[in-house]
Amino acid sequence: MRFNQERLILGALTVTYLTAGFLMEELFLTKQVRNPNEPLWLSTLRVAMPLNLSYIPIGLACGILLHAAGFNTLLTALVSIFIFSGGAQFMIAAMLTINAPLLSIVLMLFFLELRYALLGSSLSRYLQGQPHRFIFAFSLSMNDENYAVNYLKFATDKKWDGHQALMVEHYSLLFWTVSNVVGSLVGSALKINLSIVNFALTALFLYMIVMQIKSRLTVLICVLSGFLAAFFMILTKSTLGLVISTLIASFIGFALEHYITTHTPKSRWLWKVRGPGSRKDAVEETDSN
Repeated sequence: MRFNQERLILGALTVTYLTAGFLMEELFLTKQVRNPNEPLWLSTLRVAMPLNLSYIPIGLACGILLHAAGFNTLLTALVSIFIFSGGAQFMIAAMLTINAPLLSIVLMLFFLELRYALLGSSLSRYLQGQPHRFIFAFSLSMNDENYAVNYLKFATDKKWDGHQALMVEHYSLLFWTVSNVVGSLVGSALKINLSIVNFALTALFLYMIVMQIKSRLTVLICVLSGFLAAFFMILTKSTLGLVISTLIASFIGFALEHYITTHTPKSRWLWKVRGPGSRKDAVEETDSN
């Protein structure tokens, strides 16, 4: 009976993440025309609303799970503001419930958030001429979702500027933090089984994997990283195995992609897979034109 409940929890959380992600993507891919008589803050909010609304169910779940992991409402709000990453916050909750060493948590957070260096570099050409304080504030409030919104707007709307992009980040931060705080308050009134935290993290990363799948090579690296994670977790008997497997899988994926694209660019491993991740090509093609 417990196994069926856990499978139900995992399925429900996965569907929640996928539905929110697909809804957000479909709304963003619809070109929005700004009303010239509309205030700038309102037109920017309208652009950010699909993202903001998609944050509500995920933010509530994150707040509930952080409370179950031992965070009070104030700490939940601070984590939401200063970390502002659903994947990182779910991972913190999961690793704390299994009493993972602090070093393992810090290392996992570092490698998980390292992708923002690449995301930020792709936006740097659109923010040229901005003062360093602006760049610092922009970097602090950037995450995967508002990056996707701003990148799409920069690539398709010549009137989109850095200040509007920063407003999108702040709107999304506001909705995410409020959702986390409300979730924490709800969690304080409920008795949560801590085993749910592990299933929430699993559901979140299943969603992240699905959204990243663009080619057969991506599927291969996903499967390989799963086997490596299991192997090194058993070998090290700690969550440090996740860090090791992440580094090895990332290196293998980078080396394979570089070799195949250089020597056999028409390889079947580079064939596109129909899925959410392949929709990003529309942005890349628009940007190249």
